Amino acid sequence: MNEPLERLVNSFRSLPGVGLKTAQRYAYFIIQSTDEIAHDFAESIIDAKKKIKYCKKCGDYTDQDICYLCQSRNPEIICVVTEPKDVRVMEKVKNFNGVYHVLHGTLSPLDGRGPDDIRIKELLQRIQQDGTKEVIMATNTDVEGEATAMYIASLLKPLGIKVTRIAQGVSLGSDLEFADEITLTKAIDNRVEL
Repeated sequence: MNEPLERLVNSFRSLPGVGLKTAQRYAYFIIQSTDEIAHDFAESIIDAKKKIKYCKKCGDYTDQDICYLCQSRNPEIICVVTEPKDVRVMEKVKNFNGVYHVLHGTLSPLDGRGPDDIRIKELLQRIQQDGTKEVIMATNTDVEGEATAMYIASLLKPLGIKVTRIAQGVSLGSDLEFADEITLTKAIDNRVEL
């Protein structure tokens, strides 16, 4: 394989879930496409890297200081998720009109991640500023996600904040990103107080 093609294949292989055959298929597609398509593709990557940042309120990806959801939704209900990709997953639930808070990780003492390493302080500040009444914990149902949910609940309950957990429509030990719309809707509708 020639050097530019090999470099392109290796670039695609560096993406999560992309193996050699898929990377080769992507590379050949780019090579066989028009210069305009290849240029637009490359430019969209560069543009996203330059313009996308974290929302100053929720921590989700946005191209503004405050994301659209934080500007347009009810701040009295905050849905806490682990990563920005989880916001997209939860948005499949059409009847949720609250806002999100992205922790950017979970508590994991074995990995050296404590409360100061994820966005818990920012959540507490936001709750006080926005008059939040309910916090829905939508972290994954693995050990770290459950521990994080329980820790945050222990901080919020003394403040009189209602803390709920998405119902177990989401399989125990599974990642939120693989849940379908119906499962997520049932999980939100049947959430339980912690």
